Amino acid sequence: MFSKTCEYAVRAVLFIAQKTREGRKTGIKEISHSIGSPEHFIAKILQELSRKGLVFSAKGPNGGFYHDEKSLQYSLADIVRAVDGGKIFTGCALGLKACSEIHPCPLHDEFKKVRNDIQLLLERSTIGTFTEGLEQSLTFLNR
Repeated sequence: MFSKTCEYAVRAVLFIAQKTREGRKTGIKEISHSIGSPEHFIAKILQELSRKGLVFSAKGPNGGFYHDEKSLQYSLADIVRAVDGGKIFTGCALGLKACSEIHPCPLHDEFKKVRNDIQLLLERSTIGTFTEGLEQSLTFLNR
């Protein structure tokens, strides 16, 4: 459903949120190891998310990635849009460019409902929402 880049982005952002709640910043090596992502790949993803204000970074010996209170309120939909664009929320299930209410594909009506439910779920889920489950090892970010 999401691109591999988007999957890693969401996992990284949630991991950073967990570390932020613990009162610390985290580096690429720790993020990469903890979410099962190649270091170089996650570094590029986080650079882009940082540029878009979804995470922050600080340089130096006590540096790393972190969130502020505002960025913890961003939704998972914000991350998806930043990485994959909004096509998942508007696109055709069969990838047709001309699929619409007027010219629907065979899956249009049912997929529209699913697509809207996914968007609602992701819009309601903020980055900061998931830290408690991660801290208590009730949820996981790595296979």
